[in-house]
Parts: sequence; C-alpha cells; structure tokens
Amino acid sequence: MNFFIQRSELRDIYKKVVAGERISEADALRLFETKDLNALGAIADFARAKKTGNNHASFIVNRYINYSNYCILSCQFCSFARKKRDADGFELSTEQIVEKAREALKLGITELHIVGGLHPSLPFSYYTDMLRALKNLDARLQLKCFTAIEILHLAWLAKKSVKQTLIELKDAGLASLTGGGAEIFAPEIRKQIARGKESAAEYLDVHRTWHKLGQRSTCTMLYGHVESLADRVDHLRQLRALQDETHGFVALVPLAYQPEDNDIPVKNAPTGFDSLRTIAVSRIYLDNFPHITAYWVGLGMKLAQVALNYGADDIHGTIIEEHIFHMAGATSPQLQTEADMIKAIREAGRTPVQRNTFYEPIKILADVNPANGEVAENRLHSKVLEDNLATA
Repeated sequence: MNFFIQRSELRDIYKKVVAGERISEADALRLFETKDLNALGAIADFARAKKTGNNHASFIVNRYINYSNYCILSCQFCSFARKKRDADGFELSTEQIVEKAREALKLGITELHIVGGLHPSLPFSYYTDMLRALKNLDARLQLKCFTAIEILHLAWLAKKSVKQTLIELKDAGLASLTGGGAEIFAPEIRKQIARGKESAAEYLDVHRTWHKLGQRSTCTMLYGHVESLADRVDHLRQLRALQDETHGFVALVPLAYQPEDNDIPVKNAPTGFDSLRTIAVSRIYLDNFPHITAYWVGLGMKLAQVALNYGADDIHGTIIEEHIFHMAGATSPQLQTEADMIKAIREAGRTPVQRNTFYEPIKILADVNPANGEVAENRLHSKVLEDNLATA
C-alpha cells in the first residue's frame, strides 16, 4: 500500500478501488472534502493505471476553429458571445474555415474541433455544407464539432428532431460531438450561470441520442464558480449513469472556471489544489470512463503535467487558436506545438502517445536516442487506426 494511503483516512475507499468496487456519492464527497491531497492523488493514480494498464499519456494534434461568436444567449459566465451590434463579433465563411483547415493540415493535424455561438441567422445548410467541404479537403480528417446546445439550436433551425439532425450532420461528416455546455447540472446553479441554456436532461439526451446512433463523444464539468462540492458529485453521478446506459463517452474533460470579464462574481478562481482534487475524484468515481483529460488551456501546462499523477492520462491537444477560455482571462499560450506536448509528457515521467479523436493511439513515441538525440517512434498498426489515421 502507498505510504500516503497507509496514513490516510481514505484507506477504506482505496480498498474499494483495489477490489474493483464502485464508490458511492458519499465516498466521492469525502474525497472532495479531504485535505489529504497526496493520498487522494495516489488513489487516483492507482485507478488510472488500473484503467489504462500502462504508463502512457496522450495528446492530439488538432486545431480549434470557432465559426462565429454571435449568440442569441447571454450566459452569465460567458466572455465569448457577442451580439450583432458588437464591434468584435465575427462570422467565418465556409471558404475561410476551409483555408484555416488547409493550413493546419500542413502541421499534421488529425482533428478539427469546431464550436460557435447560437447564431441568430445562419441556415442549417451552412453547417452541413461546412462539414462536407472539410471532408472533401481530406476525407481522413476527423471533425469533432458542436455542443449539445448547438445541436438543439440546429434542430430548431432545421425543424427536425434531434435524432434526424444528428443523422444529417453525421452523413455530412461529423465524427464526434464535443462535450461543451455541460457546465454544472444542478438546476439552481444552472439558473445562476447559464439562464436560458439547455437543461441537464436536454444535454444528456443529445449525447444519449448520439450514442444510440453508434457514435461517441466527450463530456465536461465546469467547476470553481458558485457550485458546491455536492453539486459536482451530482454532476458526475449523472454522467456515470448515462455512461452505464450508452458507453458512448470516451473521456471527461474537467474545465476550470475562468473568472475574468463575465457576470458571475467569484472571489477566488479555482486553485491548483482544487483542480487536482477535481481531476482525481473524477478518475476515481467515473469507473466506467476510459479517460480523464487535463485541459492545459485552463490549467496551464505545468499544472496539467502534475495532473498526470492525479488521475489524468491525457493533456488534450495542440489547438493552434483558442478563443473561449482566453477571452475569459486564461493566460496560457494560444497553442502548443507537437514537440511541446511530447516534452511536457516526458517531463511528467510518462510515455507520450499521439491519439485520434476517439483516444485511440496513432503512435507511441519512444525515448530520445542518446546517440543522436532523435526521437524514436513506434507506429501502431491496426485496421481501426488505418481507417481513421489522418496526416501525422
């Protein structure tokens, strides 16, 4: 037994994890409330190793594109959305999006991550035409696009059911839904931070519908604003329940709240301690989730590295151009190069693995060759990877 766990009040929860028993909501709340971060991290790291079976940490070579920041909603926590009257609003044409993608392909991206505001006037055909144009650019490019609230908005635009809307987007080239928009599921908290946005039930139902079409997605939790620790546990409970039902989530991406330039008065932004315990509890409690991502944009790369020892096994992607968190005050860089990601993972004592959208490995990067300083890489070969591999 780990030294920290031997001396901890959390020994009983550790024994449950070792035995493969599911921890309860009461257990999860205890984990959130503990001050023993070392023991919590040790349990989470054990759970990670047990889940992944290796010492790998993954990243993706991707690019973010926000097609527009015009939005009909006015979520209190959002610093990204603009109205048509605002001078700093923007809207990209399909041609502009394709050009951004074309340039990013030269850098070896395998994924485009595309989200935007709920645009007041763009037709449904704008979204399907965009997906088709991007797939025509490179059929191997994986398109991870749209939050649940965007899907509900597009269904309203198209005057179709959510299921039919998702089918048409999938046929146009959509590979995965993003996890954004989950925020915190508790209704009273949702009213305070995102009045007018979709309910927790609607968010979950969009992902349920997508999963039942045989597709996969990620999910998120926005923490560190006005929610309680019990609210976080309830949020994770609902995600775990849907995963039990559909098995369609590939990862949870906890998102640290950025307090600048919005209407939610938060005295103290999430601390490093809070971020690490949230990632750790998520790994321990979400026993049916394959992966937990430490989102370096919100955490900063140094804390994301530490999180790899607190239950996370992924640090997200190269991104290239991120607006949403940076417009809310994030001070992290706009991008990380592939070399930056590899270096960060190695420094944390893990073996870097480039992954695809579905967290499947594309290549495992071996250690630097001391003779010539070059990075050796071992490419993986499988039918799944050959079908999904984009330029790398």
